Amino acid sequence: MLFIGGFLVIVVLTGIAIIRSKKPINLIFTEAKYEVLYNFEGARSMWQDIVMKKYNNIEVSSKSGRIAVISGGTRGIGLEVIKLLLKHDITVILGCRNTMQGEALLTVFRESGITTGKLDVYNLDISVMDSVKKFAVLVKEKYPKIHYLINNAGIMFGPYVETRDGFESQLATNYLGHFLLSHLLFSHLKSGGGKDVKSRIVNVSSCAHNVLGEFTVEDISERKHYIAGHAYAQSKLAQILFTKYLDQYCKNEKMNVQVHAVHPGIVNTDLFNGTTLKSLAPWAPSLFFKTPEKGAVSVVYACLSEDLEEKGGTYIVNCQIFPASKITDSLQLQKNLFDFTKGLLSIEDFGVYK
Repeated sequence: MLFIGGFLVIVVLTGIAIIRSKKPINLIFTEAKYEVLYNFEGARSMWQDIVMKKYNNIEVSSKSGRIAVISGGTRGIGLEVIKLLLKHDITVILGCRNTMQGEALLTVFRESGITTGKLDVYNLDISVMDSVKKFAVLVKEKYPKIHYLINNAGIMFGPYVETRDGFESQLATNYLGHFLLSHLLFSHLKSGGGKDVKSRIVNVSSCAHNVLGEFTVEDISERKHYIAGHAYAQSKLAQILFTKYLDQYCKNEKMNVQVHAVHPGIVNTDLFNGTTLKSLAPWAPSLFFKTPEKGAVSVVYACLSEDLEEKGGTYIVNCQIFPASKITDSLQLQKNLFDFTKGLLSIEDFGVYK
């Protein structure tokens, strides 16, 4: 009852905040619809986290010699993912905007008692395609093989902002930059994979993709009618469509790479700063949400679990294969988005970079 009551209070307070915003009535109703959908989906996901809590764990074992690349990891889930990877004695290549902050992490980790693994830090702004290209060049020059690519960096909500390349910022950060990075590092991921143990691409997605009933490629940058909640959900849905299409492509071409999407749970991170929920109910995240440490477990599981070998193209929740929205099963939509994205990023042949 407490959980349901808290949910209803958040919905009511959210509705009041939207009405007081003095926006056009049609925009108010649309934003209100997404607020309700997000609150419902969030509540459902938090209940799943409670029910599936016993599955959300991973044993630590040595993976010495393995190389992992992760975008964004100086805070939140990414920070905890790096900790876990280091505990598995993995060399982690971190791409982040603040390299000084990234480099300082290793000292913090060592002082906390983590003595295994290595950390290498390079500058990366995943929302800027030129930055992604420069990062990929540096990584490939030093590391001939990559075993795990974790597309983790992300932003949520906020006003309409276009990146340097002219893309809507949530789409660029959550999806386009990671699509390009996967393309640029793909040859090295193929080199890192073997018949028995494939290399893996892990896209950190979200249950937010469930709030969309349809997906329109033509207006993917949201220029005509920007709704922050819609744009975020669309970027996360795109990640899963990309996951499924690329994994099937790898299977068809007999490549030793598999791809997974992960919903880490409703996690108490900085992503919720500035949201209606945290503004109106700042007590809710610490009370109901997962910790970043718990949120990181499923991400690392998707990278390392032997149980997932040959089970690519899947959506992982609490270290379990879980059904994503039915819309993500559309082969035509997967292909349309993949081809459209290649055109948007001027990619002629995915995985082949000259």
